Amino acid sequence: MAIVETVRLGSKCQMVLPLKIRKALGVTEGDELLVLFLGNAAVLVPKPKSYADRLLGLHREVWVGINLEKYLEEERSSYE
Repeated sequence: MAIVETVRLGSKCQMVLPLKIRKALGVTEGDELLVLFLGNAAVLVPKPKSYADRLLGLHREVWVGINLEKYLEEERSSYE
């Protein structure tokens, strides 16, 4: 879904996110956004309330078919 809106910077370089954008991002007053600068573009991303919850299960498909206990045991034994 592409949403294009125009915003204007105020006297203190502040801007108001249009309602459509706030709804699409799921943000409300007081929420924090991460601003990523990529080349000549800025990307706004809602800051996770908890990074641990946000990362939970990330890339779980990498571990499909692998015995985690055996993997950890082999890793730990390689430290010695």
